[in-house]
Amino acid sequence: MLSSIWRNRAMINCIRVLRRRYSAQAERVAAGCSTMLQAFQERPPGYGLPGFIYNHPDVFAAELEFIHYKEWQFACHTAELQDVGSYLTLQIGAHPIIIVRGSDGNLRAFHNICRHRGHKLCLKERGKAQASGKRFVCPYHQWAYDINNGALLTARELTKTIDREALGLKPIHLETVKGYVFISLDVVPPPFAKVREMAERYGEPFGLENAKVAHQQTVVENGNWKIVWENNRECYHCAAAHPQLRRTFPSNTSGSIPSATELAFSGRAEALGLPSAFVRDEDYQCRATRVPFVDGAQSMTMNGLPAVQGVRLGRMPEENVGDVLFYHYPSTWNHWVADHSLSFRVLPISPTETQVVTTWLVPASAEEGVHYDLRELTEVWEQTNLQDKELVENCQIGVTSPAFTPGPYSPVNEEGVIDFISWYEKIIRHRSSARDWELNG
Repeated sequence: MLSSIWRNRAMINCIRVLRRRYSAQAERVAAGCSTMLQAFQERPPGYGLPGFIYNHPDVFAAELEFIHYKEWQFACHTAELQDVGSYLTLQIGAHPIIIVRGSDGNLRAFHNICRHRGHKLCLKERGKAQASGKRFVCPYHQWAYDINNGALLTARELTKTIDREALGLKPIHLETVKGYVFISLDVVPPPFAKVREMAERYGEPFGLENAKVAHQQTVVENGNWKIVWENNRECYHCAAAHPQLRRTFPSNTSGSIPSATELAFSGRAEALGLPSAFVRDEDYQCRATRVPFVDGAQSMTMNGLPAVQGVRLGRMPEENVGDVLFYHYPSTWNHWVADHSLSFRVLPISPTETQVVTTWLVPASAEEGVHYDLRELTEVWEQTNLQDKELVENCQIGVTSPAFTPGPYSPVNEEGVIDFISWYEKIIRHRSSARDWELNG
């Protein structure tokens, strides 16, 4: 009888702790929402956001719940997981994640936590599942899980006494399109159709699902994820900040409404059967366009010549067809060129830290040292990324100052930034007004 009372008291205390924890997180999200909505209300038209939006922990908590835990996020390329049992891991907010190639060739995503005591299942950034790629084994107590469906296979000394069906790995929604892998942490994720349609239409000529990874660069920028995006969404700064990039990339483009020159160039590419016209969805989240390089350049290299010689991506012609820009908030922008492509994955680490992973893809038949020199392929964007890191970090210092007040955007050069902020404000307003939102995990 006494032991039963103590068990009931322990359960009640446990429930109280969970309720306090849930309530505290909900209060942070609610406080962040209130802070953001007030900032939106007070922002003069055409001006930037106040500095606290870029470093306040409650704002960051709300962004995680309303954006990063719900939206489709670019995770990796299918080319990064070629073999059965190969996996990679990533972190989105509080969620550690595994993506793995199953024995049937399909990719799947799971929460990277053991169902026993919560230990991370896969500790490496990349690797191969145990037992010849067939199972994940927790390094803590050796519980083992099937890579195909996350089912619990064995629990050391407990296999016969527990309900294994109830203790499988928790799955995560995953979609693939043209060699790109997207995931969503939401229970019911947003429709993926608009991303798929745009990526398929503009990505088809490049055949990126058949490309291979030539190089990756990971940079942690000591700046808020929105500053990273704002810096990307304009080239107002390019002439002064990016001497390598400006050799080939036009400094007057924002990837938004195209100029007359860009329209004419896109028309010529369309005549070759290459989708090129500027498109974006109604809320600005997803967009694509084709832009010409400067002075007849053919690729983003120091000399403007293709970095990869002798082979092309997909069905790309020999003609100079410029650069396709593909964006999807909140996690990726891309440059698709005839000889190679670049993807950029943006993941928030904290209110003032952001991870940016750049991946260079080349034709599957391209051989380093034969068709391309790795330094020539990567030097422009490796330098550009480091220059952007410095810009972002100095912006973060500035917006953190009590003396900072936002200035006006240039409607000509910063239209992309205006679009990004419009998307951000719209999605926060929409999600914060929903009465049935719930905190994720």
